[in-house]
Amino acid sequence: MTNRTDITTLEDIKLLVDQFYARVQKDPFIGPIFQQKIANHWPDHLEKMYRFWQTILLETHTYSGSPFPPHKHLPIDHEHFERWMHLFTQTVDHLFAGTIAEEAKFRAKNMAEMFHHKITYFRDNAQ
Repeated sequence: MTNRTDITTLEDIKLLVDQFYARVQKDPFIGPIFQQKIANHWPDHLEKMYRFWQTILLETHTYSGSPFPPHKHLPIDHEHFERWMHLFTQTVDHLFAGTIAEEAKFRAKNMAEMFHHKITYFRDNAQ
């Protein structure tokens, strides 16, 4: 086993994001949802994710925007978020170890829970 280091650079963020979304795209459960939503806009999506995670984890403020609205009407439930979180955790643990790597998993878990609750709320209160 190789020595894993912590997430400390934009190159680390890009590695994490690229490998995570490669797993997502191949996943039979959540991959089709991403493919339908993102279609042929993967380079744009990945760039946005680089900036998002760089802002969150490295405190280099390169992302501005609101991440929730594009997810608001997706046909996803708790099981989709569990799978997303499993793939994210698996990717982080495969590549990195350290305080920021743990922070990445913590932030992803909180974000998944919040998005799930908000999507459920909007779905249950649609008029």
